[in-house]
Amino acid sequence: MATLSGGALGDGTAVEATQDALFGGSVVLFQPRRGAGYRTNVDALLLAGFAATPAPPQPSSRSAARGSVRPPPVAFDLGAGVGAVGLALLRFGAARRVVFVEIDELSAAMARRNLDANGWTDRGEVVRGDVNDVARARRGEASLVVCNPPYVAPGRGRVPPAQARARGGNLSTFIEAARQLTGRRARACFVYPAQELGVLLAGLAAEGLHAKRMRFVHGTPGAPARVVLVEARAGRPGGLCVMPPLVERGARGYTPEMETLLARG
Repeated sequence: MATLSGGALGDGTAVEATQDALFGGSVVLFQPRRGAGYRTNVDALLLAGFAATPAPPQPSSRSAARGSVRPPPVAFDLGAGVGAVGLALLRFGAARRVVFVEIDELSAAMARRNLDANGWTDRGEVVRGDVNDVARARRGEASLVVCNPPYVAPGRGRVPPAQARARGGNLSTFIEAARQLTGRRARACFVYPAQELGVLLAGLAAEGLHAKRMRFVHGTPGAPARVVLVEARAGRPGGLCVMPPLVERGARGYTPEMETLLARG
């Protein structure tokens, strides 16, 4: 992937890793070597960028008069893997603290290593466990939830063994956890295959979460949408803002918006 660069580490780890970089080298990312586990892809960065730039709220005259500015939120990254989404939020200044929730031991260990390597040990917490168990124990703590959930439901497709936990799983598990973590005003942001948008929206609505902002991502200008970015909140349905589409590549490579995102930081 163009946003990642690096080589194998000779550090004696149990599973060989690579030391890569995000955002032009401003963020260090340790992750499994190819074939040894799930590696970060551009969807994680798209999600972080989407979550970091919410639609501006409509302030009341009282809050506007005070010039109130909300502080960056406490974010929970569900199914965090090695932590790319949460790390990006910290880099963007979009979260003052991130809780990385990951069930896989190796991925959780790498997420901790990535926090240390980037000097953010005191701004992050890695919790190894099932997302629903963690959400029940920490109900309502999140101001922001981000989730790049598994795209393959059990029994619906073949997943390489090394990526089974990261790419295979039930979407409903992550939606339920997001709902438990969010309060009345918290945001939950997801990235998911565009062709499965109906499944995502139905799952969110079943948990009392309703889409308030949405953006489709297209590989090229003429291609169908590849993934969709959705921000949901608890409360009543309606009030959906469908943003202009994001196109990843044009005739000469990455579009200006994608180049800005990939070099951001």
